[in-house]
Amino acid sequence: MMMPENGHRAHGFSSAFFLDSDEIIQELSLTGNETVMDAGCGDGHNAIKVLEDYNHEGLVYAVDIYDASIEDMETYKKENNVENLINIEADITEGILGVDDESIDVVLMVNVFHGFKASRKMDEAVKELSRIIKKDGKIAIMDYKPWDVPKGPPTQYRSSPEDLEKLFNKHGLEKIYLNEEIGEDIPEGKSHFLIMFSKN
Repeated sequence: MMMPENGHRAHGFSSAFFLDSDEIIQELSLTGNETVMDAGCGDGHNAIKVLEDYNHEGLVYAVDIYDASIEDMETYKKENNVENLINIEADITEGILGVDDESIDVVLMVNVFHGFKASRKMDEAVKELSRIIKKDGKIAIMDYKPWDVPKGPPTQYRSSPEDLEKLFNKHGLEKIYLNEEIGEDIPEGKSHFLIMFSKN
C-alpha cells in the first residue's frame, strides 16, 4: 500500500505521486467560500489541498467507499483542529447519506469514474451527482484518456469526454468545460482530461 506525503493510506495507487493537485484545483476557479466535495477522495490529498490553500471560508466533504480513507481523514481533522471538513464513508452509487439535495457547489472526482464503468453503475453515480449539485454548481470529472497504454485502468473501463457528455446529458447535466491537456506527460501526450458539467 502506497503512503503519500500526507501519510494517509490509499486503497489504490495515490494520484498524489503523478498528478499536480494545484493544476487540478485551479481548474475549479474557487472563490474560497464554496461547499466542495472530493468524491472518491482516496488518501484525501486533494481535499486537504482545497482546505488548506483554496477554500478557507468554505466547507469540504471528503467521501470515499473505503473505510480506511475516511478513518485517516478523521485523524487529519482531529490533529489539525479542522472544523470545515465533513468525512463520509459512502458508495456514491447507492447515495451519500447526510448530503442534502442541491447543496454542493463543486464536486471534484479524480481517477474515480472509470470504476463506475467497471462496476456498470455509471448511471447510478451520475444520478446521485445530479441530486447533490446546486443548479449553478460544477461537477468536475478528471480521468484517464481512453488510450490503450500500460498505466491506468484497463482500456475497456476508460471513457472519452464524448462518452461522458452523452451520459451526463441523459441526467439533465450539460458540459460547460473541457481540458484535454492535463495530467501526466506520457509518450502519447497528456494522460488525462478534465470535463465539467452543470445542471440545466
